[in-house]
Amino acid sequence: MATKGSGRYGRDVLAGDRRRPGKSAVREVPLSRDLVVEDAGEAFCGAVVGWDKATVTLEDRHGRHRVFELGPAAFLMDGEPVTLVRPAAAPRGPLRSASGSVAVPGARARTARESRIYVEGVHDAELVEKIWGHDLRVEGVAVEFLEGIDDLPSVVADFSPGPGRRLGVLVDHLVPGSKESRIAGRVGGEHVLVVGHPFVDVWQAVRPAAVGIPGWPEVPYGIPWKEGVVRALGWRMETGEAWRRILGSVRSYADLEPALLGRVEELIDFVTAPGPDRRYPPRTS
Repeated sequence: MATKGSGRYGRDVLAGDRRRPGKSAVREVPLSRDLVVEDAGEAFCGAVVGWDKATVTLEDRHGRHRVFELGPAAFLMDGEPVTLVRPAAAPRGPLRSASGSVAVPGARARTARESRIYVEGVHDAELVEKIWGHDLRVEGVAVEFLEGIDDLPSVVADFSPGPGRRLGVLVDHLVPGSKESRIAGRVGGEHVLVVGHPFVDVWQAVRPAAVGIPGWPEVPYGIPWKEGVVRALGWRMETGEAWRRILGSVRSYADLEPALLGRVEELIDFVTAPGPDRRYPPRTS
């Protein structure tokens, strides 16, 4: 689940020295998988897939790998020269998952429960996996995506919720009066929980500061939202690349808005709670 940036990747170890002389001190960025950067010569842009003491390996959108030397101002992110550095050693103490829960090192994935969590699209599923994946595997909860909620009533009927077979659903833009709220209102029951966040798209659930932008732009009515965001931000990429950039900027729950965090935690609690099911009305918060 990646950050698309324009960090100029230092020099390719297979090429000559292209670094620019006379650069002043620049921001240091810790290496992490899926961090998207651009080499200083603007000849290659890709996501970080590995590194060692002296080099970093990048993969572009075509699956091609290139190895570059680490060095001062060797890469670009959003047009800003940066220095990629190895991440600091993990602090001692209890290991924490990306969701903030205590991690269980070496835990084997639990056999999947019959209960499920559904989200609207693949981006929602990837974000949930990145932050709550460890927790979900420990609990044995599978997450699936719907590709929209227009058919949610029939999806719920086909799932056949019941005791020990609960269904949790996360809905985008679940606000009073919206199409989504009307559809969610048709779905309910003691074994079904529908919750939602107020954002037009799950992209907005990522804090702007984590992405390195001042805020999510307003997109005029009639323009596809994702394409409008990419255009307004001046990103020279397709929406798929933009999502890799956004997802790669997310490191932990602290990079997400509370309006999403609370809803996902509520769904996990609902589908894993022991004892009799309770009736939850659809939430619009």
